[in-house]
Amino acid sequence: MKVFIMTDLEGVAGVLDSNNWCLPGGAHYLKARELLTMEINSAIEGFLEGGATEILVSDGHGGGGTIDRSLLHPKAEFSCFWPEGRRGTFSMDDKKFDYMAFIGQHPMAGTIGGHLCHTGNMGVVVQTFNGIPVGEYGDLVFTANELGIRVIFASGCKAFCLEAENLVPGIETVAVKRGTQTTSGNHLPGDVYRQHNKSAIHLHPQEARRRIKEGTKRAIERAQKEDFGFTKEKLTPPFTRIRIQRGNGEFPPRIYKQTHPTSLFDMHYEQWEGYELEINPADSELQKLLGRRIV
Repeated sequence: MKVFIMTDLEGVAGVLDSNNWCLPGGAHYLKARELLTMEINSAIEGFLEGGATEILVSDGHGGGGTIDRSLLHPKAEFSCFWPEGRRGTFSMDDKKFDYMAFIGQHPMAGTIGGHLCHTGNMGVVVQTFNGIPVGEYGDLVFTANELGIRVIFASGCKAFCLEAENLVPGIETVAVKRGTQTTSGNHLPGDVYRQHNKSAIHLHPQEARRRIKEGTKRAIERAQKEDFGFTKEKLTPPFTRIRIQRGNGEFPPRIYKQTHPTSLFDMHYEQWEGYELEINPADSELQKLLGRRIV
């Protein structure tokens, strides 16, 4: 049984804010790397106890290089720093994986009650696949499913776990913290939005790791007996990915689009088309996206 582990940094217990914990050079960035790596190791231990035979860990935060390889579990392979133009799918096509898991993942941009929410970067207001709002998690889940990979586990804040469960019925989740902000922040410029959703209540890192180990073991054991790991909503070609980028005072809001006639995986390597966006208050569909609530 081959497992692909996708990682991020914002959804780790003890990672408190973006500027100090998630950016290289931040005051606590090295500690955040350690906290992430230890959560990954707990996930690996659970998967191995549940019967996994091969595990590849993909470093998905920023440009890669976030995981502390000197601390990473020796039974796992490691991937980061992808070739130019090949970052979007993070080595999930390296081999025929059976299962996929997410560690340290955050909710999509604009999620009320989430912690350090964003989609790709702090400037994105909303992203959709064929009209369905998706964050970084949903983007990769739809792509993994196209490759036949079942998504069986996810950890992060409570709002992210709800997002994961809503998209993939039956998925095993572990919430390691819960955000406490009460507004989406969609109206804010990116630099202000980065600070908007940093309030949260965290588990102790050791307790988070214990729950993650138990959760991954339970997930892979269930997956051998139960049929789960696929999205509730199904997409059909042709495929379109849209991102709405917030304005920042210097540049107006913009809309970016990718398309592909047959493949979500291949769509990640298509050129983005960008246009200035005029937000019309009468556009009910756009307002629905910008004002949506997840929790």
